[in-house]
Amino acid sequence: MVAPGRSALAGLVEVDETEIVCRSKNDPLTGGGGRSHQGKILVVGAVEVEDGGAGPGRIRLSQLPDYSAASLHAFIKTNLARGATAKTDGWSGYSGAPGINHDPHIVGKIAAHIVLPWVHRIFSNLKVWALGVYHGLRRNHLQSYLDEFVFRFNRRRTRHAAFRSLLGIATAHPPLSYKMLILPEAKA
Repeated sequence: MVAPGRSALAGLVEVDETEIVCRSKNDPLTGGGGRSHQGKILVVGAVEVEDGGAGPGRIRLSQLPDYSAASLHAFIKTNLARGATAKTDGWSGYSGAPGINHDPHIVGKIAAHIVLPWVHRIFSNLKVWALGVYHGLRRNHLQSYLDEFVFRFNRRRTRHAAFRSLLGIATAHPPLSYKMLILPEAKA
C-alpha cells in the first residue's frame, strides 16, 4: 500500500521509536521485561506537524532491527526531505543524521508524550488498531501492516480518493498468489 514516488515528510517532523508486543509460536508467553527486546517488535515513526503544532499531517512507520544510529539514519534519509527539522527525544542515535536539522528535546521529568505528542498519539492508535483489527501482529508481515496503517491514516480526510489510490498502487505491482500470502511465519 505504498505509493511509488511518494514525497518525503517536510517541515517540522516528530520522530520517535516504540515497541510493539508480539509473539511467535516459539517465544515464551511472557516477553522480556523492561528494556529487553524479547517478544517485542521495534518500530520507528515520523509525523509531520501541521500549523505550528495544531495537528498531525502525514506519517511514516517502519520496522527496525535495532535503535542504532545506522538504522535511524537510514529511516530518516528515506522518509524525511532534505532540510526538514526532526524533533526527537534526544536519543543519541538521531544526532548527526545527514540532510536534516535535528531538534532534540531531552525527556527527563517531562513525559515523552508531552514533548512529542503527535508521534505518541500515532503509536497509541497503531497499537489499538493492531489489537482491534488483527488481534496482535506477527513479525512475518509487520511492514505490510505498518504500510496499511500509514495508507489509511494519510488518507483519512479523502476516503473517496483512497480507493482510487489503492487501485493505482495495485496495478503497479505484480500479483501475489495465495500461497505467497500465507507463507509460514518467519523463524525469529
